[in-house]
Amino acid sequence: MNSISANLNIMIKASEKASKILIRDFGEVEKLQISVKGPSDFVSNADTKAEKIIINELMKSKKNYSIISEEDGSKINSDTENVWIIDPIDGTTNFLHGVPHFAISIALKSNNEIVSGLIYDPIKDEMFYAEKNNGAFFNNQRIKVSKKKDINNCLFGTGGKISEIDMITRKSGCAALDMAYVAAGRYDGYFQNNLNLWDIAAGIIIVKEAGGIVNEVNLSENDNIKIKASSAAINQKMLEKLKNF
Repeated sequence: MNSISANLNIMIKASEKASKILIRDFGEVEKLQISVKGPSDFVSNADTKAEKIIINELMKSKKNYSIISEEDGSKINSDTENVWIIDPIDGTTNFLHGVPHFAISIALKSNNEIVSGLIYDPIKDEMFYAEKNNGAFFNNQRIKVSKKKDINNCLFGTGGKISEIDMITRKSGCAALDMAYVAAGRYDGYFQNNLNLWDIAAGIIIVKEAGGIVNEVNLSENDNIKIKASSAAINQKMLEKLKNF
């Protein structure tokens, strides 16, 4: 086990605690699929509950840190240099339909730079995390981006509407896991427009610490973010194909 900071330790504990609620509620969603009212209210409720747990856990040890969060918006506290960026369920549409592909995403922005990030898929019990200058990890094993050089053998994650792009792509419906999969070498790259900061904040540092390349992202913007992330081996070729994306 590599040594991790106190902050990352809190992030891990918070995500594990919130995941218990999500796993239980996800089990209920499948029963709700057949009801007329449908599960969407139930899911936004699950989202809010998970977020509350995460924020409570993080605030226990860092009362002054500020927060940017999908459900609850922003809380500016006395420490504006350190900001938790939280998405309690990234992949809510999947969750809503009983598709087991969603994640909790927590990042810490310090002095306008992401310094630690965690993405946790509770259903598969897969945790991806990284800290600045300390490498990227998947369930405590060091991870590296893919080494493939031939773009025709590569697999790319994406989302939203895309016109014909001459690459093999997958749309998983969960930006956080798409980024984590690039870091772990499952995907060779990932690109998407119109994202929110909380979708990709944790993924940025995890990809970078796994040796990947991520385009510059303005961390003071919360929405309309474009992401292009990949291994170094394939980055130029990917960008070439994405000229009009």
